[in-house]
Amino acid sequence: MSNTLGNRYRVTIFGQSHAPAIGAVIEGVPAGVAPDMAFIRAFMARRAPGGALATARKEADEVRIIAGLNERGETCGAPLCAVIENADARSADYDALRDVPRPGHADYTAAVKFSGHNDVRGGGQFSGRLTASLCFAGALAMQLLAERGVRVKARVRRLAGIDDAPVDFARPDLDAIGGGPLPTLDPVAAQRMAEAVERARSEGDSVGGVVECFATGLPAGLGDPMFDGVENRVARALFGIPAVRGVEFGEGFAAADLRGSAHNDAFRAADGRIYTETNRHGGALGGITSGMPLVVRAAFKPTPSIALEQDSVSLSRGENAKLSVRGRHDPSVVPRAVPCVEAAVACALLDMLLTD
Repeated sequence: MSNTLGNRYRVTIFGQSHAPAIGAVIEGVPAGVAPDMAFIRAFMARRAPGGALATARKEADEVRIIAGLNERGETCGAPLCAVIENADARSADYDALRDVPRPGHADYTAAVKFSGHNDVRGGGQFSGRLTASLCFAGALAMQLLAERGVRVKARVRRLAGIDDAPVDFARPDLDAIGGGPLPTLDPVAAQRMAEAVERARSEGDSVGGVVECFATGLPAGLGDPMFDGVENRVARALFGIPAVRGVEFGEGFAAADLRGSAHNDAFRAADGRIYTETNRHGGALGGITSGMPLVVRAAFKPTPSIALEQDSVSLSRGENAKLSVRGRHDPSVVPRAVPCVEAAVACALLDMLLTD
């Protein structure tokens, strides 16, 4: 099923942006786990709308678990079902999009795929709103990963062409990543990024960027060649986040410009473990974890819903048309995408740990 991710930690996401609610059904959660709701709420608050650099839509994103817990609030072996109500939808803002699709958005392809029955309100099932469900599943996965010594954390690597400070892939200092809407290593870079986002908003436009995620504490040996490697499974999860246009690991595409002597990571042995001096491979070789930190980046396109007038078509008339998007939209999805990337990576890694 296209809305389902994972084999053992199996997450199915449901709902639409302006439906009464969205949510997730999670199978494979070990019995006897008490979800840390304080951590889950704090994690989801990082993704919630209404922040300084986000859409003005107000949603509490309060999770209600309606199945899968016993009377003590512990998982009982049954599928876990969580619901998040949609409270601040303005469907009238999307009336024009039933006939004139947004450039860069799934309005047109969804209309073709579903013969015009697609839900255009707020983007329907293609909306970033559904990442709230992913963040719930990811927050729970992060709780279970932490019990296994695995930590997942992401930062804004680039936004509007502005780069954060470089990091040592072999020894990333996750505690050095700042908080706030733009978690970075360099607070000056974060300020410049925020100014660029506000500038795009004031001009009726949007900007894209890159989120970089690290996972530490992973054992060597997770993953299976050739289609179930760690990169395959993490990338599949990340591409479920709306607006992701590319995924790379370690040096990624930059490796294409290096010689083997410059890209290869020298192996070393010490204190009974094998490690590499550097980590250009990003923690995965042959689709299998090496025991070094997993390093993955997701590139996000600029938000397609912009106030500037754009060229489109009228689907009913079959002729060219102009479109200026109304409503409340993020000038950049990148700030709110950081916890979404963490969630997707956490879900994929927990599924591998439970399965392999």
